[in-house]
Amino acid sequence: MDSNSSRGKRTSLQPQRAAGRQRVEELLEAASDLMAERGYEATTMAEIAARAGAKIGSLYRFFPNKEAVADALVQRHIAILEDEYEALAKRAATLSPDALADVLIELLVTLHPRVKSLSALMEARTDKTEIRDRARGHAIAGIAAALRVCAPGLDEALARDIAAVVLNTMKVLRSMLAKDAPTTPGGPDELRRMHRLYLTDRLQPFRRTSDGITDAEP
Repeated sequence: MDSNSSRGKRTSLQPQRAAGRQRVEELLEAASDLMAERGYEATTMAEIAARAGAKIGSLYRFFPNKEAVADALVQRHIAILEDEYEALAKRAATLSPDALADVLIELLVTLHPRVKSLSALMEARTDKTEIRDRARGHAIAGIAAALRVCAPGLDEALARDIAAVVLNTMKVLRSMLAKDAPTTPGGPDELRRMHRLYLTDRLQPFRRTSDGITDAEP
């Protein structure tokens, strides 16, 4: 039985001590790096341990097999998304629409390295549709919540529609920056400008004025 084979249905060990929790974080970070670089299938348990500077026995102590590592990574990535979008909603109350547009782009830049293996995990797993739907659902709900904080008169359905457009714009920009999509040297900046103009156009009518009435209200 090789290092990637399933070893029963044993669950991952949840360490109680700080040193154990730190070791798990190091192992998961190493696994995330490798899976982002090489893909889920090509990554082995031995490579994860080596990248983390740990003994293979230490890895198996916390994770019985590679599938358990993947499960932990998915949960970790979803938790990161939830935390970041919750923080975004709190910031949105102090932001103008164009400033919020820039913060969303900044969020894209900071989030991607932290959840870099999510795409590889989704492609390799049998439940990839469920994982993708969960990740997209968290992203759309999180962006929509921030939009409604910035523009309180915005109804939930429209906020989710705008959030879907914003999410796709962010993905295109990421692809352009990574040279995975056709672009030019000034293309990303033009997309950022379009992103700001779009959000300002859609949110400004629903912003609260000094008397508490939204611009969209009669």
